[in-house]
Amino acid sequence: MSQALTKSPKHCGNKQGLNIGKLYKKLFLVFSTLSTTILSIILLVWLILHPTKPEFSLKEADIYQLNLSGSHLLNSSVQLTLLSKNPNQKVGIYYDELKVYAAYKGQQITVYTSLPPFYQGHEDSNVLTASLVGTGLPVAPSFGYEVGRDQTAGRLVLNLKVIGRLRWKVGTWVSGKYRVNVDCLAVMAFGPSIPTGPLTSRQGTQCSTTV
Repeated sequence: MSQALTKSPKHCGNKQGLNIGKLYKKLFLVFSTLSTTILSIILLVWLILHPTKPEFSLKEADIYQLNLSGSHLLNSSVQLTLLSKNPNQKVGIYYDELKVYAAYKGQQITVYTSLPPFYQGHEDSNVLTASLVGTGLPVAPSFGYEVGRDQTAGRLVLNLKVIGRLRWKVGTWVSGKYRVNVDCLAVMAFGPSIPTGPLTSRQGTQCSTTV
């Protein structure tokens, strides 16, 4: 007499759950391998191209106003022209946010002025201009003394700063946003007598850039 072997519904359910679990594991493994491969390719391309940070130089800076109103409130007006260059042969740069301001002796003397966003192609250069102003900006009580001392020394040193964010473009791939900081030094003749025209710097000095 033969004995028929039958499987209970519980056993069938266990087998089906096991198959589904194996399928999910295989899909996860394929997805992980694909993601790792793509990231490795991107990293390899990035390391091979090794983008160089952009270069900025100060072409011209003019101070039209730098006057104290009251004890320590400053009115200022500065015009500047910068040259921005992308030194990379195979990497483009998206400038998403750029803000410019002027500083003197570590004190901000104008409000932030935003520059329009732009794309800079391989080895391209762009001329950037900005008008910086400050109205009733609070400064340290020693501000007037510092300006007078520089006038006696015959020169005034101004820092023109750019802060913002950029993205690198390699082919069709675009990176995330990176912070960029630019610091330009403008040295202007500033004699004992008050000049009738603006204080001007046309040295074309190279600016320091960090990304």
